[in-house]
Amino acid sequence: MRQAQSLHFSTHDGVELHYRHWPATRNEHQPRRALVMFHRGHEHGGRLAHLADELDMPGYDLFAWDARGHGQSPGARGDSPSFATSVRDVQTFIEHIQARHGIAEADMAVLAQSVGAVLVATWAHDYAPKVRCLVLASPAFKVKLYVPFARPGLKLLKALRGNFFVNSYVKPRLLTHDPERVMSYVADPLISRPISVTMLLGLYEAAERVVADAQAIQVPTQLLVSGADFVVERGPQLRFFERLGSARKEMHLLAGFFHDTLGERDRAHALARIERFVAHCFDAPAPVPSLLAADKAGASCAEAESLAAPLPRNSPRDLYWRATRASLRLGQGLSAGIKLGFDTGFDSGSTLDYVYRNTATGKGRLGALIDQNYLNAIGWRGIRQRKLHVEELLRLAITQLRAQQRPVHIVDIAAGHGRYILEALQGLEQLPDSILLRDYSDLNVQQGSALIEAKGLGQVARFVQGDAFDRQSLANLAPHPSLAVVSGLYELFASNEQVGNSLAGLADAIEDGGYLVYTGQPWHPQLEMIARALTSHRGGQAWVMRRRSQVEMDQLVEAAGFRKLTQRIDEWGIFSVSLAQRVR
Repeated sequence: MRQAQSLHFSTHDGVELHYRHWPATRNEHQPRRALVMFHRGHEHGGRLAHLADELDMPGYDLFAWDARGHGQSPGARGDSPSFATSVRDVQTFIEHIQARHGIAEADMAVLAQSVGAVLVATWAHDYAPKVRCLVLASPAFKVKLYVPFARPGLKLLKALRGNFFVNSYVKPRLLTHDPERVMSYVADPLISRPISVTMLLGLYEAAERVVADAQAIQVPTQLLVSGADFVVERGPQLRFFERLGSARKEMHLLAGFFHDTLGERDRAHALARIERFVAHCFDAPAPVPSLLAADKAGASCAEAESLAAPLPRNSPRDLYWRATRASLRLGQGLSAGIKLGFDTGFDSGSTLDYVYRNTATGKGRLGALIDQNYLNAIGWRGIRQRKLHVEELLRLAITQLRAQQRPVHIVDIAAGHGRYILEALQGLEQLPDSILLRDYSDLNVQQGSALIEAKGLGQVARFVQGDAFDRQSLANLAPHPSLAVVSGLYELFASNEQVGNSLAGLADAIEDGGYLVYTGQPWHPQLEMIARALTSHRGGQAWVMRRRSQVEMDQLVEAAGFRKLTQRIDEWGIFSVSLAQRVR
C-alpha cells in the first residue's frame, strides 16, 4: 500500500491548507506524471485515499487536498470567503505542485467529485489550465434541495442575516452501496455536515455559468454520471457534456450508482475507465484546437451576431428593451453616470474613470439613488475588481523587474484616464523610470494629463495620443517598454486580426523577458442588456461585445510571443487579468 505524506501549501491570502501526497511507486515516466484529486462536499482528501491503491497507476504521483473548512485545513466547517476563493485555491494548489514537486501542469491529470468537480470545472473555464485531462465524477451542478423555493429563501435569509450554515440532509446509506464506506463515513470525525450559505449559493451560481458556457472548456474531459443519484440532478450534467468544447470528451452513465461515484461498491469498472482515459490522454495527447479564428466561426461569433440582430418589431422582447432604453434616457436627466454614458459612450474612458471613482452623483436624493444603483450593476462591480487586479499584477511585474535590476519603462496603449496605472504606483518605494500613457481620444489625453499633474507624477509620466491597433507605432515605442498594459481594450473589439496586430506591435517593442498585463472577458451576465440598451463610444452605436474565452485570449497572447505566468479573475467570472512574459 502507498504511504501518504502529510503536507501543506499556502493560499494567496496566507491560509495553510492541508494535502496528502502519495509518491509514485515506479519511476516509469519521464517527465513525472501526477493525478490531482479533489473531494466532494463535507469530506476531505483522506476519503480518496483508497484510490491510491485501487487505481492501477503506479507511475503517477497522487495528490489530494483538504479544501478550506474541510478535513485538516483551517476555517469554519463547510465555509470559504467565497466559492471563487476556493476556485483560486485550486489554481494555487496546482502552482504549488509545480513548484514544490517539480511536475509540470501539462503532466497533470485532475480527478474531482461532486462539489470538487464543480470547483474544477469552474477553474477550467476561468483559468484555462493546460492540464492533460479532467475526470469529473457526479459534478454537483444542481443539488437536489427538495424544499420548494429553497434557493430564493436562502438568498433572502442571507440578505437579512448574513452568512449562516445549513446541515446536509444526506444519509451515508444514500451515498454508496458499499457497507464499509457507509460505516467509515459515520465514524470519520473529519466529516462535517454543515455548509455555509455563501458556499451553497456560490456553488449554484458558478455551476449555472459553467454549464451555460461549457463550450469554453477545451481540456479533454471524462464525465462519470451516477445513475441513481439522490443528491444532485442529472439534467445539468447532460447539458454540460453536450455543450463541452473539448475535442476529446466522453460520458459514462453508471447504472445503479449512488452519489459517491468513486466510493461505490462496484466502482472497479468505473476506475478502469478512468485509468484507460488518463493513460490515453498522456500517451496520445489530444490536439489543442486553435481559436485564433474564433471571431469568424464558433459559439462566441454566433452569440455576438445574434445580439447585433434587430428584434421583431413589437415582440415582447423588443417592447421590453425599448422600455429599458426609455427608462435609461429618463434616468440620464437625474443620474450623472448615466448621462456621462450617453454623452461619451458607456465603454468610454470617461465612463470607466467615473465607475472607478464610484461616487454616486445626481440631481437630488433621487438622482443620487439612481446613480448608486447604476454604479452597483454587476458589470461595474467587476470593472472595479479588474482595476484592483491590474494594479496588483502591475506591482508584481515592477517588483520582478527591480529584482532583476532592470529598468521599469511602462506603457499603457489604451489608458483611458490612466487612473489604474497611476494609483498602482502608490506606496512604491521607487517610481518607474518612465510611464507612457496612450489613448485614441483627445478628451482622455487631456483628462489623463491633468490626472498626472494632480498626482505629482509629471517628472516620470506623460500622456500622448496613439492608436492601440497600429502595429508599427507600437513597435517604435521609445524607450522600449519593459512592462506593457492593455486593460479593457480588446474586449471592445471582435476582430482577432486587430488584437493580433496590436499584440504583435507590443511584442516587437518589449524586450526579451519584459512583461505584459492584459485583460479578458470570458463571461458577462448582462451581454444582452448592454447590446440592446447601451451605446458605445463609436458614434452612439449599440455596444455589442463578442466574448473571448480565456483559452482564446491566452492563445492570441501566446501567438504573439508571450508566456502566461499568472492570472486573476473576479468572483463572478466576468473579467480576468493576466501577467505574461516576452519570450523569443
